[in-house]
Amino acid sequence: MKKNQSKSQFVAVASIAAELSAVMDVAKEISLAAANAKAIAYRAGEKAKGFQPITDFINELAKDTIELVNTINRHALSLYQLTVNEYRMDDAYTKLKLAENLAKDAAYKQSLEQPLIKAMQSSQQCRRDFTSNVAQLLVQLDEVMHPARAARVIAANSRIEASQAGEYLQSLQAVAESVDNAAQVIHENVLRCRSALSVVDMTNQ
Repeated sequence: MKKNQSKSQFVAVASIAAELSAVMDVAKEISLAAANAKAIAYRAGEKAKGFQPITDFINELAKDTIELVNTINRHALSLYQLTVNEYRMDDAYTKLKLAENLAKDAAYKQSLEQPLIKAMQSSQQCRRDFTSNVAQLLVQLDEVMHPARAARVIAANSRIEASQAGEYLQSLQAVAESVDNAAQVIHENVLRCRSALSVVDMTNQ
């Protein structure tokens, strides 16, 4: 692994971790919005009858997003560890190769052969595992998009139901806006994660 390639991977993985942390925060905000909406709908009674089941959907979407992000975070951590391991194996290989070159006709030169092969094989395995994890991460990022899209649809329906809630109109519309904004933020963060992963793919080529 070249130093520039290694640096690109570390930066990409760090960027993904930061974006996922932001997604998690937003998902928690959606969950809080669902709890607030449930309380408002309860106070509104019949005026917000149609809004009550929507709060359950909002809460489920938040839970689904949090679970997905937790899974993705584990993959992001694996990417970081694989990058570290590959860098170490490549560094070990470089140093062993240097020692082999310096040894020339020394009696112990043959003893370096197996460690060199092992370091190369370990590095190649890290590369294969890294590529596999990137592919899985891309699939999971697509899965996060589904709750985000659903949240935007629910937000639109929430506005319709809120319009019939009388004096609770503004409070319920604020919830709908909160969910819609959160879904948009999640969408943008996931796109940035995908962009970071595309940089990783380019460094692998």
